[in-house]
Amino acid sequence: MKYFTPPEFACSHCGLSEMSTKFTHALDELRGRCGFPFVITSGYRCPYHPKEAVKPTPGTHNKGIAGDVLCTSSFERYVILKEAMLMGVFTGIGIGPDFIHLDIRKTTPVTWVYS
Repeated sequence: MKYFTPPEFACSHCGLSEMSTKFTHALDELRGRCGFPFVITSGYRCPYHPKEAVKPTPGTHNKGIAGDVLCTSSFERYVILKEAMLMGVFTGIGIGPDFIHLDIRKTTPVTWVYS
């Protein structure tokens, strides 16, 4: 990877970083296409991470195929979304108030807004 290191994706609960190389390479390419730095606010989440422990089935973060990117402006949000859609590899895209969730789930592509 050109722009990221494995510790950036480590679980905030336990410190493990079991990320899919397909995902991290896609995110690395997206970062290059966007032309500005990305801060990963959430990468891998172990089964005991507070957000994973309450789910009935493991989420995409737990599977190592998702990451949340800090988004501090509407311009960054636009560029990240545009480039992610153009790449065609991210099949789950969530828009939060200050982050973009990206994942490579194997189901029908979806997008959502966090409230």
